[in-house]
Amino acid sequence: MLPLVLDALSDRLQRILTGFRSRARLSASEVESGLREIRLALLEADVNLRVARSFTDRLREKLLGESVARALTPAQQIIKMVYEELSEALGGEAAGVLAGKSYAGQFSPMMLVGLQGSGKTTTAAKLALRFRTEGQRPLLVALDLQRPAAVQQLQTLAAQVGVACYAASVASPVELAEAALPRARKDGFSPLVFDTAGRLQIDDQLMDELVAVKAVVHPVEVFLVADAMTGQEAVNIASTFQQKVGLTGVILTKFDSDTRGGAALSIRESVGVTIRYVGTGEKIDALEAFVPQRWASRIMGMGDVLTLIEKVEQAVEAEDALAIERRLMKERFTLDDFLSVLEQTRKLGPLSQMLKLLPGFRLTEEQIALGEKELSKIKAIIHSMTQEERTEPGVLNASRRRRIAAGSGTAVQDINRFMQQFREMQRLMKHLKQGRLPLAGLLGRLSS
Repeated sequence: MLPLVLDALSDRLQRILTGFRSRARLSASEVESGLREIRLALLEADVNLRVARSFTDRLREKLLGESVARALTPAQQIIKMVYEELSEALGGEAAGVLAGKSYAGQFSPMMLVGLQGSGKTTTAAKLALRFRTEGQRPLLVALDLQRPAAVQQLQTLAAQVGVACYAASVASPVELAEAALPRARKDGFSPLVFDTAGRLQIDDQLMDELVAVKAVVHPVEVFLVADAMTGQEAVNIASTFQQKVGLTGVILTKFDSDTRGGAALSIRESVGVTIRYVGTGEKIDALEAFVPQRWASRIMGMGDVLTLIEKVEQAVEAEDALAIERRLMKERFTLDDFLSVLEQTRKLGPLSQMLKLLPGFRLTEEQIALGEKELSKIKAIIHSMTQEERTEPGVLNASRRRRIAAGSGTAVQDINRFMQQFREMQRLMKHLKQGRLPLAGLLGRLSS
């Protein structure tokens, strides 16, 4: 199981922030030293040099300015500001709203553009599936008349996800686009997803064709589909397409790869458009709306319980989903509730990815590879407890923990680590129930 694209940056930032935990106050030289380390972490993650400098310049202005909150420790203050800057660099509040916008009741053409091999055709089908599950009637339109079997691939994927696909034997993509529009209006399809042709490299013929299609289609969205594994080249590709065609957003594919992920932090500031979706796996439903605040939370090690709840709602029956949400959000979240939620989330995909959405679960590579083993260990620990201990874990003294360790085949250290993680999750649930941002409840934990 390869790590998510921003894991290396996440680990490095958290190690840097650990160095500030014991400081009662920060001098200007200490701030500069920390900012230098953060800038190096960004550069190692393949973030554009200009973007990395701008990022740390804004942090410096905040940390040395009058906006510093006296109620927060230096570590808490830096964590808060790094989180805010990460959110802004990844797209700010607007990107999350755009990623979830509805096209229902509108005639909404959209174009997918990009180089050959970036994953446009598969992404088109993933988008169509997402729209269909939202109750819309998407239509896929096969405009890639250059790549052999591209039309057949899109038709096969359309059948797989249960949506319509329009294709015809015509001389050019422009003619096909012109023919698809009245068909879509007549049959009430919306949105329309136009899968355009790509090239192995950017050339004038490709751009002229896309400009001509855009003039006919009048799309409400033009998404660049870019491979996250291309790193900074993805930023250069986005810049060219923005200049030549005009973009409304970017979809990064292979976001579950082991690349350094700098493109995700560079695209908005370098190109002026935001990431709207990310492909998180090979499965046809592995397309996730990109919400900057949530990804910033993941990078900072704060988890992403809201996304976890959404994944549960999509994967299980409505009644079961409501029951899980009630367990997560109730006043007293017990170990029985925790075990029930973990068992349900096994339906959602690789366990390692689900655990990363929970605050406090910072997994090593070895733990990721042994995700199922980790779940079995947690289940054994909880099953070795009495009902009183599951309901009131505060009674777990040293002798009880030794008994549980013996009964579950684990070490006392495993139980101590798990109980710390569980307490962190309880605190987060309380903050979410009160309508507060996860950051507010996690600053103390991250800086302690």
